[in-house]
Amino acid sequence: MLSRRSFLSSTTALTSFACRSRKASGYPGFAFIANEDGEAVAAVDLNVFAVARHIRLQGRPTGVIAHPRLPLVHALTPENGTLHEIRSDTLAFSRKITLASEALSMQLSSDGAHLYILCRQPRALIRFAVERFQVDWQVPLPADPVDFDLDPEGGIAAVSYGSHASLGIFETISRVAGPLIQASGEIGAVRFRSDSRALIAANRGDRMLSVYQVSNRQLIVNLPLAVRPDHLCFKADGGELFVTGEGMDGVVVVSPFYTPQVSETVLAGHAPGTMASSVSRKAAPQYLFVANPKSGDVSILNIAKRQVIAVTAVGSEPGHITITPDDQYVLVLNQGSGDVAVMRTANITRATTDFKRSRKGPLFMMIPVGSKPVNASVMTI
Repeated sequence: MLSRRSFLSSTTALTSFACRSRKASGYPGFAFIANEDGEAVAAVDLNVFAVARHIRLQGRPTGVIAHPRLPLVHALTPENGTLHEIRSDTLAFSRKITLASEALSMQLSSDGAHLYILCRQPRALIRFAVERFQVDWQVPLPADPVDFDLDPEGGIAAVSYGSHASLGIFETISRVAGPLIQASGEIGAVRFRSDSRALIAANRGDRMLSVYQVSNRQLIVNLPLAVRPDHLCFKADGGELFVTGEGMDGVVVVSPFYTPQVSETVLAGHAPGTMASSVSRKAAPQYLFVANPKSGDVSILNIAKRQVIAVTAVGSEPGHITITPDDQYVLVLNQGSGDVAVMRTANITRATTDFKRSRKGPLFMMIPVGSKPVNASVMTI
């Protein structure tokens, strides 16, 4: 008979062997997942598709960014305006700094040197030096901000002011904002076009996209939509913009270059929400993954064909979607069931045109990660 200690030792050895034998089938890296209600970040080992550690924070994280070249992960807890640093090499909390009474969101600059944090109390946009772990500067804002974006080169920032019906554009070097751009309705998300020459603003109040020339702040065109522009997602090459929101069970496809125009609207599940597109421009075919929170599934569109090719059940209240850099795995965060649905793009099969689920779908496995996962970032090791 085996003693309890011998049994546990043998079980650990078998588990370790099983994990090593599965290593080649996974992705060489980690997914760091912000669990808002759990007040923690879950580090998921994508080699073996299992949680390696839960990292406790003081606050409810809603955003997480894995640095592309440093062993650092940053998590933002907006309710207390605190930025947390996590070491990815030890999977442990490192340090924190309180930047405001209330923050909203953050973005990493294209060179990885700075984090930009949008704050509500006080109203400001802060530039934070990652390696020095200190504030470089902050710009006061004239109204309650809603969203912001950095142009691809990191030299220009844009901020939307929601019900104030305005937005601002300023250079990050001079930090001179200039006069606000007045709009006609509630402005939500703002996104720079990939060439940095135009800014796209989601006018939620009037259900349209407003496109502005960055150089002179002049309106180029207003594009009426069949949906309220709640969620925006660019194709990998920036050549198409996808829009979902209240008003229609579909995805609006927008061509943002030359004279911006609405190309078409594609039916895509029930009350579609957040989206993610194939990461690499070379991925073939290019897919768009659309979360349907009310029906607990994800619609998969072939972008080139503008067609839904599969609808896959994933869990309760799917929200944020992220894709591994090799485009092989899609991670869907289920806020209701507290888990992550992992899909393999190689297993995507065509579904019937009436959206019935195929017998062999792309769902690979489910990983319990914590309470209300809302955001994720993948780091390659």
